Amino acid sequence: MYVSVVGVEPLESYRLLLTFENGEKRLFDMTPYLNKGIFRELKDKNLFRSVRVSFDSIEWSNQADIDPEVLYEKSVAYQ
Repeated sequence: MYVSVVGVEPLESYRLLLTFENGEKRLFDMTPYLNKGIFRELKDKNLFRSVRVSFDSIEWSNQADIDPEVLYEKSVAYQ
């Protein structure tokens, strides 16, 4: 399912609160990605908090990004 990200908020414990174009809010845990490639840099909490919406997904100031399909499929509903 392809749904664009329209909002992102960094939370504690390397989690992201995502808002998708369909109005859904979902929680994405970045922890499993923090030992892989460019995502290692996101262990720096200041860098992690630099996340922003970029086009239809998210991006950090170090140019790391994640496909919006992955964000949607690997996240859980947030209430």
